[in-house]
Amino acid sequence: MQNYGIDLWSDNNYIIDKDTLRVNYASKPSLLEIVTEIRKDGKRGPLLLRFPHLIEKQIDALFHHFSRVFDELHYSGSFKAVFPLKVNQYPNFIKALLEKGEKYHYGLEAGSKAELLIAMTYINDNAPILVNGFKDKELIKMAFLSAKMQQDITITIEGINELKSIIAVAKEEGSPLPKIGLRVKLHSAGIGLWAKSGGINSKFGLTSTELIEAMTLMKEHGLLTQFTMIHFHIGSQMTNIAPLKKALKEAGNIYTDLINLGAHNLHTINLGGGLAIEYSQNIASPQIHYSLEEYANDVVFMLQTIAKAKGVTEPNITIESGRFVAAPHALLIAPVFELFSKEYSEKALKLKDNNPPLIDELNALYLDINKKNAREFLHDSFDHLNSLFTLFDLGYINLIDRSNAEILVHLIMKKSILLLKDQHLDELLKMQEHIQEKYLVNFSLFQSMSDFWGLKQHFPVMPLSKLDEKPTHTANLWDITCDSDGEIPFDEKDPLYLHSVDIEKEDYFLGFFLTGAYQEVLGMRHNLFTHPTEATIMIEDNGYKIENITESSSIIDILDDLDYDTSDIKKRLYMHIKESHFIKKDEKENILTILDILLRENGYLKTTN
Repeated sequence: MQNYGIDLWSDNNYIIDKDTLRVNYASKPSLLEIVTEIRKDGKRGPLLLRFPHLIEKQIDALFHHFSRVFDELHYSGSFKAVFPLKVNQYPNFIKALLEKGEKYHYGLEAGSKAELLIAMTYINDNAPILVNGFKDKELIKMAFLSAKMQQDITITIEGINELKSIIAVAKEEGSPLPKIGLRVKLHSAGIGLWAKSGGINSKFGLTSTELIEAMTLMKEHGLLTQFTMIHFHIGSQMTNIAPLKKALKEAGNIYTDLINLGAHNLHTINLGGGLAIEYSQNIASPQIHYSLEEYANDVVFMLQTIAKAKGVTEPNITIESGRFVAAPHALLIAPVFELFSKEYSEKALKLKDNNPPLIDELNALYLDINKKNAREFLHDSFDHLNSLFTLFDLGYINLIDRSNAEILVHLIMKKSILLLKDQHLDELLKMQEHIQEKYLVNFSLFQSMSDFWGLKQHFPVMPLSKLDEKPTHTANLWDITCDSDGEIPFDEKDPLYLHSVDIEKEDYFLGFFLTGAYQEVLGMRHNLFTHPTEATIMIEDNGYKIENITESSSIIDILDDLDYDTSDIKKRLYMHIKESHFIKKDEKENILTILDILLRENGYLKTTN
């Protein structure tokens, strides 16, 4: 049985039960059953499913491990966590996040005016709000308003000019004031795709000289008492712990020195994000080389060691781990719409009574191939195919002969792979690139997995059913956009195998997992495909409930979002139909009705079954 690396990436959130994939929680519902239920009333196209219990699981894990190590080391500081809204601002996620995190006073981090407005509106009582990113005077005034609303808000300064703006707004607005944090620009850098988030050349933060200048300015203008936090970030999805440990040493020493320079209310170090999750499906090559337990142990131990050595109070610890909390909670499920390699089947052969000799020889190779002669016959078939291509170019064979040659060689390759599968030959792996099944999947890669398109970030993929059958087809996944980049190609280093299915007779759904972080908010409306239909799944001991179904935008709504005059669109289309000489008068009203229905549908493809 192929388990698609589920033991590595799923964190025990999903299990394979005979032929189907189930959510490993409470009543353990089948994902296929959930999808079938949602589609009963005609919903088609991709579905994004949210599982709030997985949000709770991630938050519980964070607070559990830091609480554990605090107790073990008798650490005197406190632990807080905030969710960076840039990772996922969708309301059905944010509301579930705040509900599940309320018992921990789980907070929010905002990097824009719109995000800060969300935070100010929905933040739980006694939960922190952090404001990062570049700020103008208007955004700073919003933070002062939050403070007047008795919210626990901290403005993180990214540059000296921002501090000068805070000083100006403080003179205008007066008390109460928001807390102030300083983002420090460390020499320590991260690793991987997001390494440039850290290091001395990073986009954000203050140098050592600027930190001292900021201290002086705050002291001169009576704001030093508001300075409570330093913040650093060395990059998202840290695959190794070593860069963080190096950064902690540097940040810990900056923290203690700032206190010794007079920042007596400074009590918190904000580590930023970076806590990684496992995306790999290959047990032999995991992406992540540390555990959450190790992460918490190292952070607390190192900060405690530095504080003791410098004779200062152990700092409170804040983290902004967005990917870790959000990614597991959502998955995209999309139906396969068509298989494009069906032409390479026995049914497609059009052998004649009198074929060119090389065609007859290829057919004999296909019929007589076995494990003993498979490698020899495979090589012979390649030689025959090259010869037949030459004969076609010279005009000695026709298009039907060429088609038969291509089909027979593909059939021989498929048989060879099955016969020689135990021999692990390099040439077999390379050969699989030439006989992939092209699965057309009803989704947009640009909309739902933009990090794959932009960064080649892998996401676990597997079918929801047929898991008791051995998948035999090497898979290349095509999305439905008219863009050649809209594909997940076969990768011989991390191959995806799928099943042979007749889409006209049965549905075949693929799950794309760990898509809850960044993918929704970064999604592009390429070809005007928009956010898929989404649903929240509440799993109970005796079943599950489907809640908060939000349908994908209709065609007319998409055009309205682009500032088209939709009433003018309808008017013009109706006029064209009414004036057409090719449409009978008694058909026009019916066509207008059909058009009106079409405009209210979403843009994804519809299957007949």
